[in-house]
Amino acid sequence: MLHAVIAAAAEEAHNPLLPAWPDIIWSAVCFVVILFFFWKLILPRMQKMLDDRAEAIEGNIAKADDAQRKAEAALEQYTAQLADARAEAGKIRDVARADGQKIISELKEQAGAEAARITASAKAQIEAERQAAVLSLRAEVGTLAIDLASGVIGESLTDDAKASAIVDRFLADLEASEKAAK
Repeated sequence: MLHAVIAAAAEEAHNPLLPAWPDIIWSAVCFVVILFFFWKLILPRMQKMLDDRAEAIEGNIAKADDAQRKAEAALEQYTAQLADARAEAGKIRDVARADGQKIISELKEQAGAEAARITASAKAQIEAERQAAVLSLRAEVGTLAIDLASGVIGESLTDDAKASAIVDRFLADLEASEKAAK
């Protein structure tokens, strides 16, 4: 029997790594059927799914680009409005400064005019009071001088015209001596 096994083994001396031809044929048939099934059913569905996904991604990218362009346009518009607002604020500030300076100069002019008016009024009042004081002093000095002269002379100087002339002459001499002293 041993001899029969060796003979059988010698007849089939083929490579153990290679399968038998019927196995290769049936494997090839199964591979072709599975390949056909994948080629006709699975791959088109996968391709459609990938195309839909790529289309959605491209649509989202386009939407994002559009949104970014809109945002950039809004930013440029905002920047322009901000620059306009700053320029307008600068103009308003300059106008306010000019108006402030104008108001200050007008108030200074009014204060100067009011001060000049008050000064002129005070000078006029002082002059009027000085004139009144001079007249009052003349009358009083005249009365005192006549009383004193009456006492020195021993005679009554009741003549008003004469007394008045003496007092006027005395005061004129007094004023002349004051002017000469200066």
